[in-house]
Amino acid sequence: MSTLTDSFDYIIGNFENLRDLDEGIVGKVCEVIIDSKNIFVYGVGRSGIVGRMFAMRLVQMGFNAYFVGETIAPVVTAKDSVILLSGTGETQGAILVAQICKKVNAKIISITSSKENSIYQASDFRIVLKTNKSSDLAPLGTLFEASSHVLLDSIVALLMKARGEKEADLRKRHAIWL
Repeated sequence: MSTLTDSFDYIIGNFENLRDLDEGIVGKVCEVIIDSKNIFVYGVGRSGIVGRMFAMRLVQMGFNAYFVGETIAPVVTAKDSVILLSGTGETQGAILVAQICKKVNAKIISITSSKENSIYQASDFRIVLKTNKSSDLAPLGTLFEASSHVLLDSIVALLMKARGEKEADLRKRHAIWL
């Protein structure tokens, strides 16, 4: 076996944990997103990159979606939802965003790797991604970030179905395909 193959197997094997997610909670998160005036996404580092990819897909589905901290992001209100991605659930920037959202009664959705953290506690809707132990085959937060990406792309499929959207509809809103 090569390190490349071992790493592939380790990372792909971790995705089996996604089958343990509570579909009811994921469905409720989709409802909250659909009912929101604006959807804000926030994460730091690689979690932030995953969040930006999700926000882009939301825009391609016709939602008003923003990444927190961008210059074009409006002020969050009680009609909005905010999705926070943090493997540890203790990222200081995400905790601050959660505190601000609480003050204006925005709906807070967290995606973390455990229930024992500040962001999970501050959230209205919570998704916990179980991940295998990090290793040299998938160091640091790789398994959380990869699992978040797969989860959020699957949520895109759920949102598309709920709204009766097809890939062709998204393509019409995709800058490259205009």
